[in-house]
Amino acid sequence: MRNPALKTAYAIVILGCVAYAFVELEGPNGIPALLAKRHQVAEYQQKNQEILRENVQKEQRIERLENNPIEQEMEIRQRLKLAKPGEKIYILDDTNNPANKK
Repeated sequence: MRNPALKTAYAIVILGCVAYAFVELEGPNGIPALLAKRHQVAEYQQKNQEILRENVQKEQRIERLENNPIEQEMEIRQRLKLAKPGEKIYILDDTNNPANKK
């Protein structure tokens, strides 16, 4: 490696490689994009866990409704606003309640 032109060529090639690596690592498909993807994966995993938890709760509720006639009756009466003879139902209007206003 006594030739100065060869040393200069090697230095230019190495500098070019370093510059290329820097541009690729900082570019749109580089390290920031990788970190953003990892963050997005973590968010999706968290949402997936929440959805799975909700599904389990809904399955348990469906099972309770299928197996418990008293709970079935209460759900039907609540949704359809039905009453047994002699019962009184009070429906409260809470539109004036400040907690319900957005």
